[in-house]
Amino acid sequence: MSGSPVASRRLLMLGPDSGWHAERLREAACRHGHRLEIAPWESIAARVGDDQAPVSLLSDRQQLSDFDAILTRTMPAGSMEQITFRLAALHAIADRVTPHRTAIVNPPRALEWSIDKFACLARLAGAGLPTPSTRVVQSRREAMQAFEELGGDCVVKPIFGGEGRGVMRIRDAQLAWTSFSTLEQLGAVLQIQSFISPGGRDTRLLVIGEQVFGMRRHNENCFRSNVSAGARCQRIEVDGCLKATAKRITRLFGLVFASVDLIDNDHGPPLFLEVNAIPGWKGAQSVIDESIAEHVITALVAESERVTT
Repeated sequence: MSGSPVASRRLLMLGPDSGWHAERLREAACRHGHRLEIAPWESIAARVGDDQAPVSLLSDRQQLSDFDAILTRTMPAGSMEQITFRLAALHAIADRVTPHRTAIVNPPRALEWSIDKFACLARLAGAGLPTPSTRVVQSRREAMQAFEELGGDCVVKPIFGGEGRGVMRIRDAQLAWTSFSTLEQLGAVLQIQSFISPGGRDTRLLVIGEQVFGMRRHNENCFRSNVSAGARCQRIEVDGCLKATAKRITRLFGLVFASVDLIDNDHGPPLFLEVNAIPGWKGAQSVIDESIAEHVITALVAESERVTT
C-alpha cells in the first residue's frame, strides 16, 4: 500500500469488540499509526438541549463527534425503536446536526438500502441491472400465487438477514403452504425469488474505496454460495467493465466499503443478487495476499479527509 503519510486519525468501529474482523482492523490501524476504538451499538446515547451543544451523541460516554471517522459493522438485533434510534443517531451525524464533521463508512441511508433486501433489489433493477424475478408479499395467499407464477421452484428469503440465514429453496406446494403459513403468523414479509440454476455458484466483488477484488464462490452441496454454508473461494481477476459496474453500484447506494454479488445463470448472463453494506472478508482474505483490513482503514481515513475539506 503506497501513498504519502497521513496524520494519525482517531477512528471508531461500532460493532463487536472481539473476533477475527475486530482484531484484523485493530492491527491494521496500529500499523498505519491510527487509533481504532470499538464500541457496541447498544451504548449509543444522545443529549439534546444542553447549553454547550444543542445535540450531542455519545458511545461508551465518548462524544461521537470527537472521532475522525466511524466504521459501521454488524448491528445486533433489537426492537424497532432501538434500531430506529441507532440509525437516527447516524443520520444526525451524516446530516451535520451535531458539531464537527465525522465521516461514516457506511452512512445510514446506504445501510438502510442495503440491509433491506427488497429496497436493495429494487434499486438494482431500477438502475437497469439484471436481477432474478422476485415477488415481495405479506400473506400466504399472495405467496402461494407468487410460488406458482415463478414456476414452483423458488428461493424464499427474509427481508432482513445475512450469511444465508433463513434462506430456503422450496419446490413442493405443500411445503410452500406450510412455510408461508408459519411466516405469515410471525408477521414476516415474504420475498419469493425464482430459483436460478445451477445454484451454489456466484461472483463476489469486494469494493473498498477505489479498489475492487473479485472472488468466485462454489458450493457443491448447497444452492447457497455463502462461505458459512460451506462454499469454497477462489480469487479472480476482475475486468474493467465489471469493476466499473461495481463502482457504479456502490456510488448508487452511497457505499464506501461493500460487496456486490452476482449469481451464475444457466439461461443467460449472471444476475445481480444483492449488495452487502457490512461485508465479512474472512473467506476473501484466505485467497487474497493483500491485507483487506489495511485497505478498509485506508478508505476510512480517506473518507475522513474528504468530509473535512
